[in-house]
Amino acid sequence: MDIRQALVDAVRRADRAGANALLEEWEREHGHARLLGEVLEPTLRAIGEEWSTADTFTVAQVYVAAKVAGDALQRIAERAPRSAAPASRGAVIIGNVEEDFHSLGRRLLGTFLSTEGWSVRDLGNDVPAGTFVDEALAAGARVIGVSAMMLTTARNIARVREEIDRRGLRGRLQLAVGGAVFLVRPGLVEEVGGDGTASNALGAAELFERLWARSLAAEGA
Repeated sequence: MDIRQALVDAVRRADRAGANALLEEWEREHGHARLLGEVLEPTLRAIGEEWSTADTFTVAQVYVAAKVAGDALQRIAERAPRSAAPASRGAVIIGNVEEDFHSLGRRLLGTFLSTEGWSVRDLGNDVPAGTFVDEALAAGARVIGVSAMMLTTARNIARVREEIDRRGLRGRLQLAVGGAVFLVRPGLVEEVGGDGTASNALGAAELFERLWARSLAAEGA
């Protein structure tokens, strides 16, 4: 069975229960580490890209895909060894940049960060640059994660960089960027002023931890 195609078919039917059953069966045979890297992430990325370019998925179907991703990550978190509870790693801000409405990747990121102990404040879609910075300061966050699917909207992340710098917060506020376009366009992170990116949600916790440490170092904390 082609698990990725079967998962896409279940999403097209808006069959959340069926999609979960497919993933649970595959996970029992192959393990949860491979489930994330080999099945869930590439399938969700493909769905997101097709939704943004060909418009062949409905909003309802994409919502189901996001819920399936959340279900899978929750199961993985519940089944992981419980030798110690995840450390509280502080507050982080995430959201889709202004004019971007592709929430699938951001929701997956938020779920994964939460399971790793971060206190996630998700601002949703179409977030103005100033709102990112305002919310980060209010929450005591040191890392802002900004997502974009398309090149046209990814370039709006530069506005967040400009707002951080305008307020004299460079270094104190670290800017993590992500989305499918960053995987296929080398140099885009630097172009928009990002401080770092991760190739998928599996690397996001390490990225946010590294940027948090960089923020502390910049302040001499």
